[in-house]
Amino acid sequence: MNVFNRLDAALAFAPEEAALLESVSKLARERIAPKAADLDRTGGFPHQNVSEINALGLNAMFIPEAYGGAQMSYAVYLECVRALSKACASTGIVWATNFHAIKPLIDFGTEEQKKRLLPVMAEGGLASLTITEPAAGSDATGMKTEFRPDGDSILVNGGKTFITNGAHADLYMLFGKWSEIADSKGAISVLVLEKGTPGLAVVREEDKMGLRASSTATLAFDNCRVPRANLLGKPGDGLKILLASLNKSRPSVAAHALGIARAAFEDSIAYINERKQSGRKIVEFQGIQFMLADMATDLAMCEAWLAHVARMVDGGATDFGVEASMLKMRASDLAMRIATDAVQLHGGYGYCKDYRVERLMRDAKITQIWEGTNQIHRQLIGRSFIRK
Repeated sequence: MNVFNRLDAALAFAPEEAALLESVSKLARERIAPKAADLDRTGGFPHQNVSEINALGLNAMFIPEAYGGAQMSYAVYLECVRALSKACASTGIVWATNFHAIKPLIDFGTEEQKKRLLPVMAEGGLASLTITEPAAGSDATGMKTEFRPDGDSILVNGGKTFITNGAHADLYMLFGKWSEIADSKGAISVLVLEKGTPGLAVVREEDKMGLRASSTATLAFDNCRVPRANLLGKPGDGLKILLASLNKSRPSVAAHALGIARAAFEDSIAYINERKQSGRKIVEFQGIQFMLADMATDLAMCEAWLAHVARMVDGGATDFGVEASMLKMRASDLAMRIATDAVQLHGGYGYCKDYRVERLMRDAKITQIWEGTNQIHRQLIGRSFIRK
């Protein structure tokens, strides 16, 4: 048993969680992984994968029982993200985005909102976290989308870009600015916009380097009339809700990155144990062993930190923003490095689409960019040590 088998075996889950994780892992290996290369080639949305994930009732694992769910630990959720992403990074992020988008409703929604909207997700819906704009990426306070109150409704005007699941979502967790609040940060508010709302348009879907089967859309809102009952909290509560939600979604992005990293590492091990040069297996060369040592050590430590953050969340911690930033930053940097090294270890074959590592390298890059660029996370981590 190698170090990664022991690391995986050390993860402790309740019996029902372990059974579900085994089902997810089997689905990922046998049904999702074989389709990943074709989905990458065509860029088609993984509808069949989503249907098979829904057949397991997977959305229910992060939705409370009172609203149609069967809530499980955050730790097993992260392991499901990692397993799906290892098989197909596009499918992994499509499903993980459901959690990213719906967690604000679970944590901050009213009882009426949760009873009305959460069953949509428990029954297999898709959701979209709708924040980014052309001039508002890492600095969300620069967003321009406007929420204007109009009696019992809110009129939404503006646009969003780089929105995961944007062309397919049933529910949009939409952030914008309340027209009657002048302060740039204080005006940020959040509401749930439902599929089919008049005035909602998908402008285009991006043709991306990686995660090609994950829909990344530009959206436009033209006088979208949303019930006031869909506003989360009060006008101006959006920034507080956003920051709390990102602390839960960043470890999820790290799990996605680590799924990619594990896949690249395992493909490399398999290849260099078979491929020979100068009459010797590639793995027998000392320089290659040094590369493996660095890859394996960093991956093991990062996976251990993922488990640590999961334990914090499941233990009820509320102050873990720095730990989440450390995890997201290191996991995504590592995914890119391991995927790049995997291509190097495969030599010319690694540059060809017949080998998965070519796709993994392209898929890994975005993990360093979204959910806050890694430059932003380094700033967040560094300034946390400034003495007040």
